[in-house]
Amino acid sequence: MSEVVKKPIKITETVLRDAHQSLIATRMTTEQMLPIIDRMDKVGYHAVECWGGATFDASLRFLKEDPWDRLRKLRAGFKNTKLQMLFRGQNILGYRPYADDVVEYFVQKSIANGIDIIRIFDCLNDIRNLQTAVTACNKEKGHAQVALSYTLGDAYTLEYWTDIAKRVEDMGANSLCIKDMAGLLTPFEADRLVRALKSATSLPIELHTHYTSGVASMTYMKAIEAGVDIIDTAISPFALGTSQPATEVMAEAFRGTEYDPGFDQMLLKEIADYFRPLREEALKSGLMNPKVLGVDIQTLLYQVPGGMLSNMVSQLKEQHAEDKYMEVLEEIPRVRKDLGEPPLVTPSSQIVGTQAVFNVLMGERYKVATKETKDVLLGKYGQTVKPFNPEVVDKVLGEEKKNAITCRYADLLEPELDKLEAEMKQWKQQDEDVLSYALFPQVATEFFKYREAQQKKVDVTIADTKNGAYPV
Repeated sequence: MSEVVKKPIKITETVLRDAHQSLIATRMTTEQMLPIIDRMDKVGYHAVECWGGATFDASLRFLKEDPWDRLRKLRAGFKNTKLQMLFRGQNILGYRPYADDVVEYFVQKSIANGIDIIRIFDCLNDIRNLQTAVTACNKEKGHAQVALSYTLGDAYTLEYWTDIAKRVEDMGANSLCIKDMAGLLTPFEADRLVRALKSATSLPIELHTHYTSGVASMTYMKAIEAGVDIIDTAISPFALGTSQPATEVMAEAFRGTEYDPGFDQMLLKEIADYFRPLREEALKSGLMNPKVLGVDIQTLLYQVPGGMLSNMVSQLKEQHAEDKYMEVLEEIPRVRKDLGEPPLVTPSSQIVGTQAVFNVLMGERYKVATKETKDVLLGKYGQTVKPFNPEVVDKVLGEEKKNAITCRYADLLEPELDKLEAEMKQWKQQDEDVLSYALFPQVATEFFKYREAQQKKVDVTIADTKNGAYPV
């Protein structure tokens, strides 16, 4: 085997996206982000991940913020650093597959508003669901990074990963990411996987993992020795637990070696000092649950990502069935196997988790099947690596199974943009509003109403000031 070329490790900072998504349910506001970005811009990060994933939904639904406005403000502040987003392939940032025209327009507007790198993944690793977004990103001169959703199972061999990596390179991706959303990748396995991918493709390789199972820093160490190009980290107040390893720690671990990223620890300390009160506030208010900060080795046993775990706990709480927690945890791998052994990442994680909850609460497996479970079995989300359990298909779909889809589901969808424009035209204030509406029609409409009410308040204040009601 040829000697790996040694070089400084590049680091992507996740505090403005995945770190707060993992630890405080994506509740960091734009106003909390803006005061520190001039310092973050001086670190020398490879990129800052600051958009996409659940940030879009949370901004509209809980924070009453326009996610597009957030992106523009971040772009204005980050003058030297690339901005990165997470994009769910044909599902964009929503939970269903969208028509190609919506996907293409979303990519176009994301890049126009300031995104440099789009990390594109599919919850089933069905690369047919990645092509439209990759092609659109290339067309807009963005950097298309394809993320492989890492998981364990009989079918997920080194041959599986290297084969898919070659196909990703052929489709026009600019780089490859191993997306280990549940912290399942162990150190020596990371060494084997990175070396195999490096020999199969010439694409730069980034590794993204979570600290959930406690091995992430060691995994990064072995992956870097094996030749990985970029790692994802979070500044320490929002690191560890279900988030990423700490930026300062990983930078310090390689100080003085050929992998040294050359970061200024005093600058990182300033950034950490800024975020620390936000962490304390989140702990006091209950927004950050101490449970997400520990090590949970059950992650390796049940392959359940942190976000899926918290979602499941809240579902059980609503049903006053918290005592069924262990039963549901044990049911999850069985449901996953029934549904073709998909990686557990949004939205497949929610689909499998919710179905497991139903199976346990109903006292009979698949007595009630969710619409999403049916859609998986019908092929609407794409092709799974293994076949479905035929008994489950019969029970859930019955005669409907003859309508199963074998092509890429988006090929059956009519263009949607014009119809969506017509539906929401009364609310439209910017081109991007139609995309907010496309992804979350009800949530976006509520936000548009809120925005209009706020603007009326401002208009009234200005009018009153002009009329002498307030001192100028």
